[in-house]
Amino acid sequence: MVKKERFKAFVEHFSTRFPEAETELHYSNPFELLVAVVLSAQCTDKRINQVTPALFKRFPDAKSLADSSVEEIFSYIRSVSYPNNKAKHLLGLGQKITDQFAGEVPETMEDLQSLPGVGRKTANVIASVIYNQPAMAVDTHVFRVSQRLGLVPKTANTPLKVEMALIKNLPDEVIATAHHWLILHGRYVCLARTPQCTKCDITHFCAFYEKNQKK
Repeated sequence: MVKKERFKAFVEHFSTRFPEAETELHYSNPFELLVAVVLSAQCTDKRINQVTPALFKRFPDAKSLADSSVEEIFSYIRSVSYPNNKAKHLLGLGQKITDQFAGEVPETMEDLQSLPGVGRKTANVIASVIYNQPAMAVDTHVFRVSQRLGLVPKTANTPLKVEMALIKNLPDEVIATAHHWLILHGRYVCLARTPQCTKCDITHFCAFYEKNQKK
């Protein structure tokens, strides 16, 4: 199967079965999603969703974060990965949004990446989920699944190269949702160590299955 056929099969399958795929992080506004995504780095969405209700109640906006302290923020996020660094990031993020962006989460990739704790992946999540831009955030699941399916070449060996390869071959209107298709498939089916090929319903266009599993 050539690459063009794989992308066609990928879009057809997921757009039919999971047309409304979305993040599993709980949030009610752009600020909450930004905070949740920053916290989710190298941590599970389940853990973040356990932490954020109390965090958002205490810090409902950027100004309340900006007026806090690293120590207080840490007390709310101590159970997530790297809480010290993330507490510093959230304080700085709150201060910068308050001082430079009138308390609103910025829209452009450049402005988003200027915020403490916000790299390209996080900026892409906000751009796609909140602002409906054709942006592809590449986390470990997206990287792994896109490689295994054969959607990106073996030379796409960095998150940025995977991002560019996916954006080049996906229709603009599905890029934001395709991010969630890849994540959810990687989280529940195409596991890192033990891919569940016997339970997978897209083996008919999966390069990994063709090479390693099909008898």
